[in-house]
Amino acid sequence: MAFRRRAKSYPLFSQEFLIHNHADIGFCLVLCVLIALMFEVTAKTAFLFILPQYNISVLTADAEIVHYHYGLKDLVTILFYIFIAIVLHAVVQEYALDKINRRLHLSKIKHSKFNESGQLVAFHLTSMAWCFYVVVTEGYLSNPRSLWENYPHVYLPFQVKFFYLCQLAYWLHALPELYFQKVRKEEIPRQLQYISLYLVHIAGAYLFNLTRLGLILLLLQYVAEFLFHMARLFYFTDENNEKLFNAWAVVFVVTRLFTLTLSVLVIGFGLARVENQVFDPEKGNFNTLLFRMSMLLLLCLSQAWMMWRFIHFQLRRWREYWNEQSARKRVAATVITKQQSKPVKRESGYHENGIVKAENGTSPRTKKLKSP
Repeated sequence: MAFRRRAKSYPLFSQEFLIHNHADIGFCLVLCVLIALMFEVTAKTAFLFILPQYNISVLTADAEIVHYHYGLKDLVTILFYIFIAIVLHAVVQEYALDKINRRLHLSKIKHSKFNESGQLVAFHLTSMAWCFYVVVTEGYLSNPRSLWENYPHVYLPFQVKFFYLCQLAYWLHALPELYFQKVRKEEIPRQLQYISLYLVHIAGAYLFNLTRLGLILLLLQYVAEFLFHMARLFYFTDENNEKLFNAWAVVFVVTRLFTLTLSVLVIGFGLARVENQVFDPEKGNFNTLLFRMSMLLLLCLSQAWMMWRFIHFQLRRWREYWNEQSARKRVAATVITKQQSKPVKRESGYHENGIVKAENGTSPRTKKLKSP
């Protein structure tokens, strides 16, 4: 299965070959793992790549429930889903974004930003729906006290652990995509910033057993990011369409307030009332005063940084808007001035008492009206 058809051929595993065929390589590796499931000798190894590991059966009054915890084998699963993310990235690019770009005829800068926002819209929409389903089915919204009660939350349901593994795989796959997609050097620092922020927060929630709080915060963040990248897509299709940016601005500010409020409520007050407050990494317990203060400081700094970027972005938009309005007013004033200063054409001869005289001083003859 080739995602990109090109007439040129490149040396095997050269730089050009990897850039133009990375999706095909990823697809082949994924296919090899899936084929390994068909044979008994290799099936056990293949399951390490596909399914989450470290499962534990817990007996309840109703039935036997399987929970999971994290370990080093998760890196193998994340590696497999990195290749899955590369393949899906190529599918969205090839069969959706490239076709739209051909119709829009965007410039190179807008073309790169359109591809970035298009990929993130597809990802944020999928993650938002998936995260909302997990939060509702696990009862985290209906019972907010479950966000801190019975901490540490070492044992996770299957869908919670699988969600975190896929999230880590996607944001890790975004790092090599900067190279494969030939992102401009000016854009790389900005993209590295938000990729690193996502990886730090998601990995922190997963490793420090704050997965329940992390799900709620990710859901809030993905709603705001989905609106932002949708607004960018509409703006690239029509530069006069900026109404969705206003909706995103309101949602962004509300999201920051909810994030800070919920973080203080869960970490600052909820975990502080939990009885077990002993630092015990082997049991997954990090609930100490230093840990809580560090987490709150990290969250507050990240939210403050995002608000600063948001204010800077809004000020730049307003400055561009007022500059555009001022330029239009200057153009309109120039046109009016030219019209007023334009000399009025006078009829031949000269005027005397409001009557046009001929050059010899006689009045022009009046034309006889023809009878109908």
